Amino acid sequence: MKKILGGELMAVVIRNMKLADIDAVKEIAIKSWHHTYDGIIPIEVQDKFLSMAYSRDTLKKRLETSPFYVAEENGQVVGFANFSNLKDDGEVELAAIYLLPKSQRRGIGSKLLEQGIKEISPKKVFVSVDSGNVKGKEFYKAKNFETVDNIEEYFFGHKLKTTRMVLKIE
Repeated sequence: MKKILGGELMAVVIRNMKLADIDAVKEIAIKSWHHTYDGIIPIEVQDKFLSMAYSRDTLKKRLETSPFYVAEENGQVVGFANFSNLKDDGEVELAAIYLLPKSQRRGIGSKLLEQGIKEISPKKVFVSVDSGNVKGKEFYKAKNFETVDNIEEYFFGHKLKTTRMVLKIE
């Protein structure tokens, strides 16, 4: 994928995550969470979750045990997507897809999603998105995900409303 920005040709490469990408992925998670969930999830709750889910050890384990892709632009990792392993029934969970705020709305998230679907070949892709994350829900709706449930749950002591969505590939 190539885009022209300020007269400069920018190439985006989607590839499997490497161990050397862990620090960049952690930084993207923190920046995108703070950007996306400002006013939706209290910062202290975000930080608790991020310190657990995006620690070096946790990221290393996720890298070793599940499909994990990064988007790289001019040698810099600008986004990532992490899927669960394909289940026997052909279903997969999109556990995370995040981009640096400056890299959003440029088709990079779509490319990450497409790469996972191409390589994993699921029948269905499920995702859970905070109901207050309007941009996230719009992204998934534009990719033909359908809402299957709305759930209220506690997340590090904070009550969340979550929208459960599915993309049927069959």
